[in-house]
Amino acid sequence: MGDEEGGSNTARNAATLAGCGVGCVMLMLAAAGIGIVVLIFCGFDVILAPVILLYMFFHGLLGGGAGGGGGDGGHAPSTAEASSALVLFQGDGRGDLDTSSVPKDLVDPIQNAGKLCDAIGPRVIAAQIDRASDFDASLVRDGKQGISQLPPDIFKKYGKDDDGNGKTSALDAEDSIMAQGRYMCDLAGQAQQMIDANEAVGSVLDLALAGYDVGMDSVRAAKGVPDTGEAQNYVAGVRAQFAKYAGIITLPSGLVAPTFTTTAPPTAVPSESAGPTPSAS
Repeated sequence: MGDEEGGSNTARNAATLAGCGVGCVMLMLAAAGIGIVVLIFCGFDVILAPVILLYMFFHGLLGGGAGGGGGDGGHAPSTAEASSALVLFQGDGRGDLDTSSVPKDLVDPIQNAGKLCDAIGPRVIAAQIDRASDFDASLVRDGKQGISQLPPDIFKKYGKDDDGNGKTSALDAEDSIMAQGRYMCDLAGQAQQMIDANEAVGSVLDLALAGYDVGMDSVRAAKGVPDTGEAQNYVAGVRAQFAKYAGIITLPSGLVAPTFTTTAPPTAVPSESAGPTPSAS
């Protein structure tokens, strides 16, 4: 299959591809009596999201259940939770936000940003913030400021005084989050146009996420999600958080998600290419 068809589908299908080794891996796990593993499937490097999801899946199958841990540490997901997490990972990111999964003072901004257009929901906004800053509104890094870590030129274009304090600042959490939402809706609109014009393959969400991370010019040039570790890891890493912000699972404390430089595996399941055009904000 050509790069055009395979590259942009990789992130959405990574978890599905991982299933190619489930049978033999389960035998290995049962024999070794191991609860937490990081595995290489089918000769391809395992990227961020599948590592997390495989942990949840196998820990559930091996009897982790919902009773262990608790508190800030979460619990080992059950099989049902792991299955739901896999479904959400491959989904469109829409649906209600579990308001207990984000800081109380950020619930309204995240909800509002997720309602700016049909293509981007609050779970996507929350998952991006988690990855960008871990909800640190005062973060300054690599020239970027604030909870959403938007580049200065992007914030200048999309930022407004959303919290009504008389100034527009990337260090104001609500201003930053709403600017993130506007930007993502713009990217989703561009993605839909590219798909409709047969200029790219993949889902609206995947193309928008990749555009957010590496720029829409790179997405356009690749005719989908670029076949690079940076782009693939970002899309998969955001998707891996959907279950958390849907209230399905809580990742155990101390579980560090690695980042890999990847070689994109072949496409196993066709990615949805249709998605609603974002509404005007």
